[in-house]
Amino acid sequence: MDKNMPLNNEPFTFRDLMVWKQSRVLASRIYRLAATPKLRGHNSYCDQLGRAALSVPSNIAEGNDRGTNKESLRFLLIARGSLSELETQLWVGHDLGWIEPKEYQELSERRSEVARLLGGLIRMRQQRLKSSES
Repeated sequence: MDKNMPLNNEPFTFRDLMVWKQSRVLASRIYRLAATPKLRGHNSYCDQLGRAALSVPSNIAEGNDRGTNKESLRFLLIARGSLSELETQLWVGHDLGWIEPKEYQELSERRSEVARLLGGLIRMRQQRLKSSES
């Protein structure tokens, strides 16, 4: 049995996607990081960091609930862009010494895992789009 499939014949929703679950955890961790004493006072940085992190699961959810593969892909690509933005922001925070090396490493690895999962979902949607156009 596929661990990503819902039980009891319930409809499959974005909440069943492993990439959404993992990106939600990443966003939560980013918001916790932004609330730490070391980042207090860096409001614009924390705001941008949080927006990028929250954009990922939000766009995955919206994309999954769109009616077509073309529309879904648009939102999944936005989520991928937000992951790249988040990677840049993590680098800058690390470079400035605002994010401890261990925390940076953990968040970067989690971000990379979300990117890997998202890439698989994007490829699947692209293949569906291509086969529907044939």
